[in-house]
Amino acid sequence: MEKDDALHALAALGQETRLDVFRLLVKAGKDGLTAGAVAEALDVLPNTLSTHLAALSRSGLVRAERDGRSICYRADLGTMQHLVTYLLQDCCGGNPELCAPIASLAGGCLPSGTR
Repeated sequence: MEKDDALHALAALGQETRLDVFRLLVKAGKDGLTAGAVAEALDVLPNTLSTHLAALSRSGLVRAERDGRSICYRADLGTMQHLVTYLLQDCCGGNPELCAPIASLAGGCLPSGTR
């Protein structure tokens, strides 16, 4: 990930509603949610939500896919992984034990057999 990409992603998440949308889509998993379902769950007006979804999409944190007459939104966890990797690159300064708490948090999310 390049610095500009990281800045766009962080700026997108730096707004309360967009952060809530991203977290909701993470919880929804691979099934994702329609814009209407997101608007209802977060009590956000549809036109306001559209602006937030567009910002998250431009940053690469959210992907939209047409499903019949609806558009389904999903969190792009690959982009988030790249962002976290970019932020934590060289975080340990040669001392891997300093990163152990972060690694253990991430390890709790991995499917069994991939740790």
